[in-house]
Amino acid sequence: MEKQKAHIDKNNTVIKVRGLEKSFADYDVLRGIDLDLYQGENLVVLGRSGTGKSVLIKLISGLLKPDAGSIEVLGNDVTAISERELQELRIRIGFSFQNSALYDSMTVRKNLEFPLVRNRKGITRDEINKNVESVLDAVGLSHTINQMPSELSGGQRKRIGIARTLILNPEIMLYDEPTAGLDPITCIEINDLINEVQANYKTSSIIITHDLTCAKHTGDRIAMLLEGQFQRVGTFDEVFATDDNRVKPFYDYNFTE
Repeated sequence: MEKQKAHIDKNNTVIKVRGLEKSFADYDVLRGIDLDLYQGENLVVLGRSGTGKSVLIKLISGLLKPDAGSIEVLGNDVTAISERELQELRIRIGFSFQNSALYDSMTVRKNLEFPLVRNRKGITRDEINKNVESVLDAVGLSHTINQMPSELSGGQRKRIGIARTLILNPEIMLYDEPTAGLDPITCIEINDLINEVQANYKTSSIIITHDLTCAKHTGDRIAMLLEGQFQRVGTFDEVFATDDNRVKPFYDYNFTE
């Protein structure tokens, strides 16, 4: 499915990162990066494995603390707010984990109900049912409602993981390697779903990937992370219009003529 042109408000920055640094022991993972995510935008952070892509979204969501720099999410300084305020902020952020993070002992229905019951005090059974049915319909898996995660394919598990994130109507989506381990056809389906979420839920998203097909089909803008810094930022074609030996082999490996 061809990606529709998104409505992006560049006057509304929902995530602002400045001078961000993070090291582990003697290894400098992020070396002073700047990043803006605009309202309504799908921003792909692209890079090889081990370059700090997943570290970046863990910092943004407050799961890790930076060594230096600032992180502002929906007007909140993530490094300065209290734990209670951070928990409230995280409700507004959907985190789609690489492994889908479903509870294997719960049915699909119970997996989807869990965040609602935990975060929406006083919600009625009727409201829970409507929300569950709505997000399952959105990801095209209404028929799996009573199944166990073990009965689902990898692609279905990924979709249910996204549905569980969507059930709280997040303003921001953080996708960590959404197509990892999936076959090419299922990858296309997940890419299309990411674009549908952007269009239908009006989300702003950061998509962490080393999959260039995912980047090309979901990203309104690409930020290429190399050696701890964003070396190239722009559209897909702009990022790869280079003879840079750190970039060109990455493209050639994914898109050989």
